[in-house]
Amino acid sequence: MSKVPMDVVTDIFHRLPVKTLLRFRSLSKPYFSLIDDPDFTNAHLDRSIKTRSNLNIILKGLHLYSVEFDALDNAVPIDYPLSSGAGTEAFGSCNGILAFRLTDKNLALYNPSTRQFRRLPVSEIEPPPGDSCKSGYIFYGFGQDVKTNDYKVVRMVQFNKSDDEDDEGIFYDYEVKVYSLKNDSWRKITKLPCYLRFMFQFFYHLLHRRGYGVLAGGVLHWVMPPRIELGPRNRIVGFDLGNEEFIEVPQPECADKNYLLDVAALEGRLCAVCNYDQEKIDVWTMKEYGVKQSWTKLISIQRTRTITTLTFLKPLAYSKQLDMILVEINSQKFAWYDLQKKKMRSVKIGGSPGTFGAEVYIGSLIQIEDPKRLEIEKQNEQDELKNRNRKNRDDFLSKGFKLVL
Repeated sequence: MSKVPMDVVTDIFHRLPVKTLLRFRSLSKPYFSLIDDPDFTNAHLDRSIKTRSNLNIILKGLHLYSVEFDALDNAVPIDYPLSSGAGTEAFGSCNGILAFRLTDKNLALYNPSTRQFRRLPVSEIEPPPGDSCKSGYIFYGFGQDVKTNDYKVVRMVQFNKSDDEDDEGIFYDYEVKVYSLKNDSWRKITKLPCYLRFMFQFFYHLLHRRGYGVLAGGVLHWVMPPRIELGPRNRIVGFDLGNEEFIEVPQPECADKNYLLDVAALEGRLCAVCNYDQEKIDVWTMKEYGVKQSWTKLISIQRTRTITTLTFLKPLAYSKQLDMILVEINSQKFAWYDLQKKKMRSVKIGGSPGTFGAEVYIGSLIQIEDPKRLEIEKQNEQDELKNRNRKNRDDFLSKGFKLVL
C-alpha cells in the first residue's frame, strides 16, 4: 500500500464502510490524517447518501436498538454514554449524529460509529414573568444548518398555570431556544408567531413521538392539528435552522379534507401522511421544498385483513433499486411497499421491542468532540506523564543512584 498513490487510496477509502475506516486509522499516520480530515469525512458522507450505503434503522423503545438497513434481520442494543437506565430518547438524527434526551436538563449528541459523545450545556427553562405557571410539554428537534455547517438543537417549552389554579382558556407564549454546536451555547428566539401558543394537543403529540421535529430542506417540522382558535385545518409548522425563524409550510390538496396529518422525511424530502379515519393512508412528497404545486402522491394504503387498523404510518427509506419503500406501521411492524405492484410485504426483525419509533440514521465520521475538552484531556495526559517521570526519577534517586549529566 505504501506504493499506491494517495489519490487512489482516497478513492478506495471513499467506498469503504465506516467501521473499516475506523480500523484503518491505526495503520499509519498518513491514513490517520486522511480519514480524520474534514474534507474526506464530508466526501465520504456525501457518497454514502448518494449510494444509500452505511444506512441503519434506530428503534426507539424503552431502550435504543440499531438495525443494519441492508440486512434488516436483527436489532442490536446501542451502547451509549447515557444508557445507565431506561428512558433515554433519541429525538433526532442528522448525518450520523443522534440527539439524545435523558431529562429536560440532560441532552447530548452522540455518533454511534465513532462513539464520540458531547453533552450539551444546561439551559434553564424560564417561565413567563409575572405569572404563576410551570413548564408543560416540550418539543425537540435536531438538524444541520447547511449554510454555516453547524448542527443545532431546538427546544420549545409549553407553559401551564400552576396546579392550584384554573388554566382553562389561558395560553402562554412558548419559550424557544436553539443550541449551536459550533458556539456550544444556547440562544433564545424572541420572534414567535401568534399561532405557536396553540401548538400542543394532548391526544396528538403524546403519541408516536410527534413532538420530535422532522428534518427536511434545512427546516424542522411539526404538525398543529385543527384548533377551535385557529380554524378547522391542520398546519405544518416549520423552523428554519438557517434563519432561525418559524414558517408555515403549504400542504397538499387532498381530495378528502377530513384527515389526520403527520409529517415525515424520505431521502431529505418532506412527506405529508394523511390518515382517513384509520381506513386509508396517503403519503405525499414535496419534490421542491416550499412549492405547494410540487406535492406528489407517492403511495396509498388501504386497511386489509393483515393490517386491521391503520393508526399510524411512517415512510423510512427507499430500497437501493428505488422500487420499494420501507414503512413503519402502527409503531409495531415494518413492511416493504412495492411501488409498481402497490402491495406490501411484512418485514420481521429479531430482537426488536414490542412497540417502537423508527428513524433512519447514516453511519458517518463526522466529528462532534469538544475541542476545548480534547485540549484539556491532552494537557492532563501530559501532566500525568510528567508526574510519572518525576516519580520514577525520585524513586531512582532514593535507592542511592546518582544521575550522570
